[in-house]
Formats: sequence, structure tokens, C-alpha cells
Amino acid sequence: MNSIFNKTIPAGGKWSGTIGKGKLVRFTALGDRANLSTLMYNGQNLTERYNMPDTLKAQHTSHLTKGHVLMSDNGRVLTSIVEDSLGWHDSISGYTTRKQTDEKYGVTTYQELRNNWLRSGEENFSIELVRNGLGVRDIVPVLNLFSKVYCDENGNMHFVEDHCKEGATVTLRTEMHTLFVFSNTPNPLDQRHQYSSVPIKIEVLEATPVEEDDACVNFRPENRRAFENTWEYHALLGESIKTVMVK
Repeated sequence: MNSIFNKTIPAGGKWSGTIGKGKLVRFTALGDRANLSTLMYNGQNLTERYNMPDTLKAQHTSHLTKGHVLMSDNGRVLTSIVEDSLGWHDSISGYTTRKQTDEKYGVTTYQELRNNWLRSGEENFSIELVRNGLGVRDIVPVLNLFSKVYCDENGNMHFVEDHCKEGATVTLRTEMHTLFVFSNTPNPLDQRHQYSSVPIKIEVLEATPVEEDDACVNFRPENRRAFENTWEYHALLGESIKTVMVK
């Protein structure tokens, strides 16, 4: 299947864009230990955005993988995870700040190093959100693609150092027009003192119609209800819902 769009986000880089519903968005790590901090918003109504607590609570999980969906704060499905070579993506550790980046990797500035200065998720998100009519007040808990973070029985969070290898992939299917905002910056719990960021390739492809036995729709009853809310939303807007089958 040929991609209709592709882009590589360099180490430390950022990107944002609205991708229409019914698309596959495939991410490929072009090096070991990738981490892509991700925000998502309804591209037709930016007040609706990814809701981490509802996503995890409804699916009885603390991490995300194939079969899971990414829910909005209106109980709808923004995207679904339809393919995943890793089996675990971090939903709980957040993104890097300027202060944290300076303390861990050393102070760098654009004035001294130009494009080689070390960026943080905080700055990357702030810039891209403003470009899309939003601001820092619209930053919510992020999804960190390619990273694995777990909690032990005492509630301590642990970053798994070698979870992601070069060539790892994960594919999201857009169930709504979705504004994506990406920051290709290290996971905040990565303990290495070398700035760990590798290029990540993004490809957009056409998705096949969602069938009644779709794994994401049927993963849990809460998933199906969120899909039904999404299909109703599109129907009321007068948009085609030919990519779904509703009984």
C-alpha cells in the first residue's frame, strides 16, 4: 500500500498536522530507544482532546498497545492502535521540560549551537500548539510512543532501557479528523545522561473499512460505546460513516 504522506521527524524535532478520519498513521523508529511524545485533538473542534485517565480507566490498563483506543474527553475515539511490534507504549510519564533537560544534559542554547541545541517537549509543544490556534494551557498528559514505563507494587515508576529497537513500528487508525502534535524528545524517565533521541518516520495511508468484528471496537464494551459515540458524531455532522458497520 502506497503512502499518501510521509515525513521524518529528526532527533529533537517537532511536527503538527491534522490527519483526516479513516487513515492509517504508521510510525517507525529509525534507531534504538526512540520516544515520540504525542498530543491529539479533534481537528474539527480543538476543545476536544485526548483524555489519558478515561482511556486507561475504560480499558483497565496503564499502558497501550494493539486493540486499545485513544479516547477523547467527550467519550469518543480519536484513534485506535491497529498494529504494534512492541506491545507497550507509555501513557503515564509525561514529557521533558526545559529545566529537566538542562539539568540532565547540560545547558544549551540556540544562539550558541543553532539547530544542534537540545530541545525539550515543553518547548516543542508550546510552539506547535500556537501554530494551531492553541497554547500551553491546552497541553494534556501525553502518549509516549515506543517507550515502556511500569509501576512496581510500591507505586514507583520504572523506565525500561532497551524496550525499543531500530525498526520498531506502531500504527494508529484515525477514527476522527485528528490534530497530532509530536515532540521527538527523550522520555523524561530515561536515566541516561546522553540526549537520547533518534529520527522517527511517519507515513499516512488509507485505512480499510472498519468491520463489525474489528479488534479495537470489540476490545471492551467501553470501546464499542466510544465508537458508537464517534459514529453518531459523524452522522450528525452529515459526514459519511461508510468506514464503519453499525448494527
